[in-house]
This record gives sequence, structure tokens and C-alpha cells, in this order.
Amino acid sequence: MNILITGAKGFVGKNLTEALKCIRDGKDKTHPGLEIGELYLYDIDSTAEELEYACKNADFVINMAGVNRPQTPEEFMQGNFGFASKLLDTLKKYGNKAPVVLSSSIQATLIGRYDSEYGRSKKAGEELFFQYAQDENVKVLVYRFPNLFGKWCRPNYNSAVATFCNNIANDLPITVNDPSVQLELLYIDDLVDEMIAALEGKEHHCEFDGIETVLTEDGRYCAAPISHHVTLGEIVDLLESFKNQPSTLVMPEIPHNSFAKKLYSTYLSYLPKEKVSFPLKMNVDARGSFTELLRSEKCGQISVNISKPGITKGQHWHHTKWEFFIVVAGHGLIQMRKIGSEEVLNFEVSGEKIEAIHMLPGYTHNIINLSDTEDLVTVMWANELFDPKKPDTFFEVVE
Repeated sequence: MNILITGAKGFVGKNLTEALKCIRDGKDKTHPGLEIGELYLYDIDSTAEELEYACKNADFVINMAGVNRPQTPEEFMQGNFGFASKLLDTLKKYGNKAPVVLSSSIQATLIGRYDSEYGRSKKAGEELFFQYAQDENVKVLVYRFPNLFGKWCRPNYNSAVATFCNNIANDLPITVNDPSVQLELLYIDDLVDEMIAALEGKEHHCEFDGIETVLTEDGRYCAAPISHHVTLGEIVDLLESFKNQPSTLVMPEIPHNSFAKKLYSTYLSYLPKEKVSFPLKMNVDARGSFTELLRSEKCGQISVNISKPGITKGQHWHHTKWEFFIVVAGHGLIQMRKIGSEEVLNFEVSGEKIEAIHMLPGYTHNIINLSDTEDLVTVMWANELFDPKKPDTFFEVVE
């Protein structure tokens, strides 16, 4: 399948192009039935000849070209409707009946209640494509996208999320006039997934009830099935927690497929070089070091312990707290003894055979570096955050 993408250098076009390249080149093997041949990448600096060639040979057309920030209002219609007309005329010139996707906007839904030059130009483009589908008997998929966010989106342009991510990541001020304002947001990877579904003939259809998107099997329009309704205040609060993570080590909740998870990935893409790495506090003494790596309110904390040759650490027990000890380098011995018992449980551990050992509640435990020359490196996970006011840690030697 040869695919023409217009607006290929834009935010959506770039993300879609790179995803399709991964499929084409065999790096993404999750779409075994999708065979991609040539990618015709058209943008504002492309030549008329390139558009002609692509329209002649494309098996699928995805029109992401458009104008968001013109110098004059008239340029909305010229850029959004005018180019769409040129594209369709060129396809008709070569008798190309390839399916066509149009990237429209939720703003087109507001025409009649809240008119804008941008919304009118998008609405005009929609009607042009629907008429083309009828006249030429061609499959046309018209998507009305809400606000978009994700990596590579230009800040201070037409995305509040991109601007907030960029400014907070770079310690620049942001302005929020009304934190309660709610946005419908579509993540770029979800949009790209929908475009790939469309290439496979699995697009999602919808209609609009007011401005709400209602998925339906035979709707006139199309939509990505996943979007998020979030207030500006919620966005800013999440971004501030992401910014503070290197100092608090607390990882905010980022459940699978949640807005928070997608926003965190977006935020990280705007980090300047000096923030990509950050120091961790190492607690160092003659025995080695202990360093907290990550904290989570609901999932405990992760640390790394380094023991010098011959050193024994631990020799304590917990009422409720429990841990995993995972030796990743070196050779050691983990010992445990139930309080009130004399039986000692011994576990020889090594970075050559990585395994996780439970530190059981009610058992005093230690870890001994058996090497005379090498450090013993242990990753430790505890089921709760360390609270100095209630450490639940009591000294007692194992044997």
C-alpha cells in the first residue's frame, strides 16, 4: 500500500509518518496484515510535481494539511478549503479512487452557535469531501479531532497542553485564567492508532450530539475511540507533580491508558538537557551506600544497596513492612530468623542468577557480602514508604 500524507511535517503528520515507517521497516510487528510500500510525504515546501506523482500512485490518502495560525482570516479558507480542493482535483485528474481521510476539527461542530473563520473553513472542507465521496464513489473518512497533545507538538502555537508542558519543564511562567475550564483532549498515539485502524479498514464511525462524540457503526463522521475530558487546573496540578518528582522521588499515579500516563510522557519530551538527568542522595559510610531510587504512595519504594566486601547489613525486623531483596551484582548470603525461633533460613544469592527474596514480616534478616574483592549490589523494594515517625524497624541479630 502506497500512502500519501499531506502536512507530513506537522505535529500529527510527523508522528504518523514515523509510526508507519516502523511498520514498513519491520520494527513494529503488531500489524502483520498491513503492508506499506511508498510513503509520499507532502508539505508546504513540496513541489507541484511531487503532489501530482503522489496523487497518481497513492493507494490511500491522509490529508493532515491545514492552517491554524494564518496572518489574515482569509488564509483559513485558502489553506484549509483551498488545498483540500486542489488535492481532490488532482486525484480526480488521474482517476484515483483511493480512500481519503480528512483531518477536520471539533470547531466545525460549533458552526451556527459559535462561528469562527477556522471552523467555517473546516466545515467547508468537510462538505467538499462528502460531495467528492458521492460524486466519485470513493470512500471518505472525515475526522473531527478535539484538542491534541503529545510529543513534538509546538508550544505557544495552538495547544495549551504543549505550552504548559514546555513552560513548566523549562521553569517558564504559565497563565491560567480559569482553572475550571474543561478540554476534550486526544493523545497523539491514540490518534495514530486510529489512522492505522483506518488503513486496515477498521475505522471508528461517530455522530455528534451537540458537541459530544457518540460512536456508532454507521455514523457520517469518524473519531478516535479514546479521548479525555480534563480541566486546565487538573492539567497544571499533574504537571507540577511531574516537575517535582526528581526532588520528592514520588511517582504520581499513572494507571494504564490514563490521561496522567499520557501527559507524563508528553511532559518528559519537553525537558531541557540539564533536567534529563538528576542526582540521587547517596547515604555513604564505610560499609557501602544506600540510595532511594523511587517512591510511590500506593506501591512502596525502590532503593539500591551497595555493600563492601565482607560487610553485613540489616540485622533488623519489621512488624508489618516487607521487602524484596534482589541481588544484581556480586555474591552474597541473605539470612532470616523468625522472632522467638532459633531456625535460620539461608539464601545464597548472586548477580549470576538474579532472583527475588522475600523479607518476611516478623523475621529478623541480614545480607552478607561473601566476596573478598567485589561489591554486593542489591535492589530493594519495600511495600511502604519509610516514615521516620514510625519506622517499623527493630534491631536484632540473626545469629
